[in-house]
This record gives sequence, C-alpha cells and structure tokens, in this order.
Amino acid sequence: MQTILFLCTGNYYRSRYAELLFNELAGQSGLNWRAGSAGLLVKEGANPGPIAKPTLAALAAAGIEPPAPEIERYPAQVTEAELAEAALVVALKEAEHRPMLAAGYPGWEDRVLYWHIHDLDKATAAEALGGIGEQIRALVDELAAGGR
Repeated sequence: MQTILFLCTGNYYRSRYAELLFNELAGQSGLNWRAGSAGLLVKEGANPGPIAKPTLAALAAAGIEPPAPEIERYPAQVTEAELAEAALVVALKEAEHRPMLAAGYPGWEDRVLYWHIHDLDKATAAEALGGIGEQIRALVDELAAGGR
C-alpha cells in the first residue's frame, strides 16, 4: 500500500477533504493507495471542532460517509516522519505552503507537488472544495493508469 499525504495550513478543511475524497475514490477504483492529511501550522483551539462543516457537507453531497474515527480526529501537525514515509506529498496551495515547508521542514519545499487551491480568504468553500475534487479525480485517474 502506497501513501499520499495532503498538506494544508490547519488540517481542518482543505487537506481533510482531499484525504477523505481520495480514499473514497481510490477505494472505488481498486487502487493500492491510501491518503492521510496534516497541517503545516496547526494551532490548538483555532477551529470549532475536528473538521470543517463545509468539508462534511461536500462529502455528504458526494454521497461519502467517512468512518467516525476519520471525522472525529482533530487537526494534526505534520511530522518529518510522515513526510518521509509518503510516496507522494501534495501541498494544496504553493504560495501559502512552500514558505511554511521551507521554514519548518527545510529541504521539503522542493520535494512536494503543489496545487493552487485557495483558502477561504480568496475562495468560497464551494470553489475550493470543487477545485480539490477536480484535482483528486485527475490524480486517481492518473494513478489508475499507472502514473506517478
């Protein structure tokens, strides 16, 4: 089983959606891949619960009901070990996450795949999660075709 690690700032909204959607679609496609997610700057108590409501709503709209442990888990700070263990690391917004990687995990900033998914400061939840959905579907298709 290969692993993919999705990174965002707080591991509350974007990366959690990417993780859960990827795992659902990869499972449906019979891929030997499993996703995890983590944050680059997790602040305890910064969020009103374990996972963002728009994330849960988007998953429900897609007919995905993740197991309780996956949606009850609170945001987690990424570790060097998680970065090293993943076959693929995807940071969800280069302009935001490249500097965080460089500062907190030197050398990793040039070893991850960057997407360009805005946070709520520049996009609605529907726009951001829709963009993640498009990227995840393309990635699953690529992996199913033997890519990466």
